[in-house]
Amino acid sequence: MNAHFSEFLLPDLLMRGLASEGYETPTPVQEQVIPLAMDGVDLLVSAATGSGKTAAFLLPIMQRFLDVRAHDGGTRALILVPTRELARQIHHHFMRLGSFTRLTAGILTGGESKAHQVATLRRNPDILVATPGRLLEFLEGGRTDLNDLEILVLDEADRMLDMGFADDVLTIIRHSRPERQSMLFSATLHHRGLSRITEPLLREPRVLVINPVREQHPDIGHQFLLSDGLEHKQRQLLWLLQHETFEKALIFTNTRQGADALGRFLQGEQQRVAVLHGELEQRERNRVMGLLHSGRVNILIATDLAARGLDVPGVERVFNFDLPRSGDDYLHRTGRTGRAGEAGMALSLVASTEWNRMESITRYLNLSFETRAIEGLKAKFKGPTKRKGAAKSTAAGKAKAAGSKTETPKKKERLRDRKNIGKRREPSSAPGMEAGHAPLVKRNKGPSKVGG
Repeated sequence: MNAHFSEFLLPDLLMRGLASEGYETPTPVQEQVIPLAMDGVDLLVSAATGSGKTAAFLLPIMQRFLDVRAHDGGTRALILVPTRELARQIHHHFMRLGSFTRLTAGILTGGESKAHQVATLRRNPDILVATPGRLLEFLEGGRTDLNDLEILVLDEADRMLDMGFADDVLTIIRHSRPERQSMLFSATLHHRGLSRITEPLLREPRVLVINPVREQHPDIGHQFLLSDGLEHKQRQLLWLLQHETFEKALIFTNTRQGADALGRFLQGEQQRVAVLHGELEQRERNRVMGLLHSGRVNILIATDLAARGLDVPGVERVFNFDLPRSGDDYLHRTGRTGRAGEAGMALSLVASTEWNRMESITRYLNLSFETRAIEGLKAKFKGPTKRKGAAKSTAAGKAKAAGSKTETPKKKERLRDRKNIGKRREPSSAPGMEAGHAPLVKRNKGPSKVGG
């Protein structure tokens, strides 16, 4: 039976914030992380995206800062994240949960005015949410320090490694006050190079594995449609957007050019759609997210940059216009729906060139996909007609059924043929000749026909 937030003995001001946001029952990651974090233990946590881990580390931080007032000093908690979008969403989450408190938080990310961020740092926010690159600029420039840091959180650490932030993160750890509590959250604890960060960061950490990365999300359904190429995918996707019922939808492409092209197509079909990718200026990215949050657009086309940390309420459909490059990318994309106990659906459009990748993702994640087709828009591609594994299995089964008595002469015949390769054999003296068998003859000039 699940606990209730009241069992954590959180301050009344936080309980009021939880109640105003409709929080009653903690998720599994919150149920396990919050008590340990409140005890000041270092944590190494593997939790799937959409599991509620943001509140799992925010609530203990806020509880401590409300119970123990700060002396005149600098930032007390640092939350390091890989992307600007995730930083903004954690800050937004903090503002909602802490709406009845006087706690403060600031954001430090690339793409924003440095002058504005310097002003933020001068106010000494209790909590700083930052991306590694911009924070390191300020640390090395002497504009801030982490000498008063009490808690350091690394969120989506595996993503930071993927984006090449390992050295920046290690430098930030060295700048941090040694007497601190540290928590690291990652979709997987098996990421190559993760130990390089955990060793200098954590002291005798408690390891929690909650909702392993390959475990199927109970609230997300998975479907795929076979497609015949770009134009066919566009028509299928348009039909789905026109006939599926959803509050908001995310569509993922593998490239920025593909996102822009698909955006132009859907806008031409009168769909309320916006595009988000890494080449946009920060002001434009903020505008796009504002349009989505406000409901002025209900469809967002994004590249994988937005797959991590994008937390938009009401996303009920995720469409993979391009199949992702890996099973982990599939999880991060589809994890944008089915959040906070709500049901979601992930639909993938699969062309013949993507079929092998589709099978790899299915095996890697052990997912069950429902095959779907649209009347009038069915693909000519029906999936592979032959699978190598199945063919080999069938041949082996037939040979086994034939028994060893029939197998032995054939084996002897093959060995004999190998020994006689390159030797001229006359029809009259060829050993083992039977009706219907052509003699083996050495060819000196190569075959007269190819493929005949």
